[in-house]
Amino acid sequence: MKDCVELLLEWYQEHKRLLPWRVDKDPYHVWISEIMLQQTRIEAVLSYYQRFMKSLPSIQALSEISEDELLKLWEGLGYYSRARNLKKAACIIIDQYHGVFPSTYSDILGLPGIGEYTAGAIASICFQQKEVAVDGNVMRVYCRVMDHDINIKDLKVKKQIANSLKKILPENSGDYNQAIMELGEVICIPSGIPKCHICPLQYHCKAHLNGREALIPRKIQKNEKLEEEYTVFLLKWKQKYAIRKRESGLLKNLWEFPNQTGFFTYEEVKKLYPNCNHIELGITNTHIFTHKKWFMNSYYVEIPFPLDDYLWVSLEEIASTYAIPTAFMPFYQYLKEK
Repeated sequence: MKDCVELLLEWYQEHKRLLPWRVDKDPYHVWISEIMLQQTRIEAVLSYYQRFMKSLPSIQALSEISEDELLKLWEGLGYYSRARNLKKAACIIIDQYHGVFPSTYSDILGLPGIGEYTAGAIASICFQQKEVAVDGNVMRVYCRVMDHDINIKDLKVKKQIANSLKKILPENSGDYNQAIMELGEVICIPSGIPKCHICPLQYHCKAHLNGREALIPRKIQKNEKLEEEYTVFLLKWKQKYAIRKRESGLLKNLWEFPNQTGFFTYEEVKKLYPNCNHIELGITNTHIFTHKKWFMNSYYVEIPFPLDDYLWVSLEEIASTYAIPTAFMPFYQYLKEK
């Protein structure tokens, strides 16, 4: 890997993508981009990042926004705890660091929602500290160059790779960290055939020279996802629809259409809402989380009076004000078309 350092830096300077958070090295910009990019592709993040920065151009603005407004701004990105941690961290920066983003790795790591990778990325890119930033892309490149058949899901393995890379970090560690991540995203890709013919490391990559690049890193069998069934009730009163805030579990504090565990029959729905004016079967949707899979069916129900358990809002209000998670978005679209 030591022989690859200069090659990576030269390649990065010539081929790096022009991304909005790379225009400057403002830690606020890098921080928000890194949090958004967790579990999300760059192409999907771009529009969210630009919208976020337009609405919340500073740490102060982020610290002052209400949670409902923040979650609405984050709507569609998923993993909503990331957004909540952003606000928590912003409040700490205002209170403990006088509004100035902390500049040391240890202080950055102490902020809510920031792990070793994100702390290393911010410390190296924004503050020129010699810290590594090891994510899945970095581990894949490392394992292929070294032809190591190891389990990169093992935390001890990640630590070993981080220690090994830290020994060869150049002074320009920020560019180096971005270079190796960039290579993993656009050339040494996780799915499909790696683009070895245009890789600057092709003559140093042991896996490529041994014809094993497609086998490295080792593929780990994924655990089966827990499957759950739900019935969603699309309740309409006049031109308003019932929503409620989730109180616990997945998607906590986000707005949803009323729902219950299990698949309900038409007769069961009729017993649940005996005074309804109209019932019809709605759409179905399957939503996949990291460890769970939700199978969801729905009923469209028109009722003569509003029920006290819910907030009654128009579709326009849902679009502008209330954060509906992706799992429930197909039902919102169904109501719009209806």
